[in-house]
Amino acid sequence: MATTRTAHTVWEGDLSTGSGTVTFDSSGIGSQPVSWPSRAEQANGKTSPEELIAAAHSSCFSMALSHGLTGAGTPPTRLETKADVTFQPGEGITGIHLWVRGEVPGLDEAGFTAAAEDAKKNCPVSQALAGTTITLSAEFA
Repeated sequence: MATTRTAHTVWEGDLSTGSGTVTFDSSGIGSQPVSWPSRAEQANGKTSPEELIAAAHSSCFSMALSHGLTGAGTPPTRLETKADVTFQPGEGITGIHLWVRGEVPGLDEAGFTAAAEDAKKNCPVSQALAGTTITLSAEFA
């Protein structure tokens, strides 16, 4: 069964001095302020499209890795994933780096790294972002 999740943004003003609010409609978890300076300079308590992509990518990757490991008979005890999304004004998103650390009983480091690479390749968010260079660092605990 397909699912659709919805968010919306209301923006007021021009790009450099305006601001907006992104609202998470499907989950109802609230709204967050966005602005050009919070995207291209310092966050200053506001989010950005790149931070939202990082949240989506880190959670999707974690789910894909957990699923793959469990399917292989080595369910993880814990996975910690970080996604760094780099934005260069004038160029756009120039890359994404995933970092994962996992505790997986019964698995060695090579098996963990292979599973992480597979998850990077096959998680739906990675596939949606296929036009972007995505790198990975996997640390086996």
